[in-house]
Amino acid sequence: MPDPAVVVHDLVVRYGAKTAVAGLGFEAPRGAVTALVGPNGAGKTSTIEACVGLHPAASGTIRLLGHGVPLDRSVAAAVHGRVGVMLQDGGLYSTARPLELVTYIASLYPDSDDPARLLSALGLDPAVRTPIRRLSGGEQQRVKCAAALVGRPDLVFLDEPTAGLDAVARRTVHGLVRELVDRGTSVVLTTHLMDDVERLADRVVVVAGGRDVRSGTVADLVGDEESITFRGPMHVDLTGLAAALPEGCALSEDHPGFYRVTGTADPMALSAIASWCAQHGARTSDLSVGRRSLEDVVVELTEGVE
Repeated sequence: MPDPAVVVHDLVVRYGAKTAVAGLGFEAPRGAVTALVGPNGAGKTSTIEACVGLHPAASGTIRLLGHGVPLDRSVAAAVHGRVGVMLQDGGLYSTARPLELVTYIASLYPDSDDPARLLSALGLDPAVRTPIRRLSGGEQQRVKCAAALVGRPDLVFLDEPTAGLDAVARRTVHGLVRELVDRGTSVVLTTHLMDDVERLADRVVVVAGGRDVRSGTVADLVGDEESITFRGPMHVDLTGLAAALPEGCALSEDHPGFYRVTGTADPMALSAIASWCAQHGARTSDLSVGRRSLEDVVVELTEGVE
C-alpha cells in the first residue's frame, strides 16, 4: 500500500491574531479524489495554501508525495514539477492571453498535456486573443483549471474548481478530473457544491471551525437510514405528531418549517404525517422519502461549530 499523496496532522494556520486552521488532520489517498467540504471560513482554502507552501503553518505537519512541507531545497523543484494548483482567488496573469499562459505553464512540466486541446475541452476557444482580465468570471475559471491540469500532475489541488461555471462546464470539469484520477493522479478539492462531491469524491473530509469534524466516503457519511421530510408551519407543536408515529421514530425540525422523521418510512408513519399535514394546512406534495442528502449531513455536522 503506497503512502498517501497528502498527510496533514494537527495543522494550525494563523493570519496575525486570527486562527484559520485549528488542529486539522486528514489523509488524501493516491489515485483518488479527496474533498474538503464545510462552510465559508472553515479553513479549507487556508489548508490548501499551507499544503502548497503559500502560507506557513504555525504548527503541525504536512507531507506531499512523501516529502515534508516546507520542502527541502534538494527536492523542491522535483516535487513542484509533480503538483498542480488551482487557487480560488488569483493565480492568473491579467494581461496574458489564455493560450499564452497555459502554454507557458505547460513548459514547466516534463510531460504536459496539449494546452490548446485542454482549453478547447473546457469550452474556451484557444485562438481567443482577449486578455485574461477581460474574460468573464466563468472563462477565467476555465483558464485556471487548464493551468492546474496541463502539467498532468501526480497531485493536484483544486480550490472551488466549478465556482461560477454553468452546468455543461461543470460536467466537463468532472470528466477531466476523473480522467486524471483514472491515470493515477491524486486530487484534493474544496467545493460548496455537493453535486461535485457526490460525483467525484472517493473520500470526504468535513471541516468546521478550522478542524476536521468527520471523514469517510459519501456512503459512510450519508448512511443507509431512510427518512421522511416534509414542510409545515414554522415552530409548530409536534407533540401530537410524535405520539402518532410508530415506535422508534425520531422527529425534528431541521430548519424553520422543514421537518424530518427518521427511524422508519413505513406506511404507518406516512399515514400519520399525511394526517398531520392535513390538519395543519401543509401540502403533502412537499413530502418526500429517501436517505439524507450529503448537504443535510454537512449542515448538521458544521452548524454552530466555531
